[in-house]
Amino acid sequence: MSWYLALETGRFWFPAQVYNRENGHVGFMLSCYDAELSYDPRTDTFQARYPPHGRRAVAIENNVPWERLRAPPVDTSPHDLHISDCLNELHPGWWYGVVGHLESCDGNENYCRCHNSDTVVLEFNQYTPGSRWRRTTINRKDHREEGNEADGFYGGIRKLSSEDEISTWKRLWPAEILE
Repeated sequence: MSWYLALETGRFWFPAQVYNRENGHVGFMLSCYDAELSYDPRTDTFQARYPPHGRRAVAIENNVPWERLRAPPVDTSPHDLHISDCLNELHPGWWYGVVGHLESCDGNENYCRCHNSDTVVLEFNQYTPGSRWRRTTINRKDHREEGNEADGFYGGIRKLSSEDEISTWKRLWPAEILE
């Protein structure tokens, strides 16, 4: 009973992941962040505490609805970058961060060898062409979290494995292209 009361009163905090951190903030669209959550029975929503990065303070978001939550991977610490076991399988055209073609490739399926390169191009098509958030490259064999406190961080690439997961991301896709 004490567990239930702790959860119901918001005194119990538990790990989870939150889609689109800071809901509506352009810099976090189509992301999923680790957080500690507590339930608010008055609003039937959650409060999320995001761990600090660098010198930044803990970020708090209120009124996070159920549909923006997912369970964290049990075998991965929220403080460690998710080490992907699928980077060798990535090739152009795959969904979320869409894997794009290298600049040296013309995109012709018959001649594309991008999947053989150690460099993977990630495109975030929710941003306008030319935006600094639109495109980045990672090393397929030695990927680490990258970024800085001013512009943010990225990392933790995970291959989608079910139609359910794909439909969740499609539902979160912004209605218009972001600057």
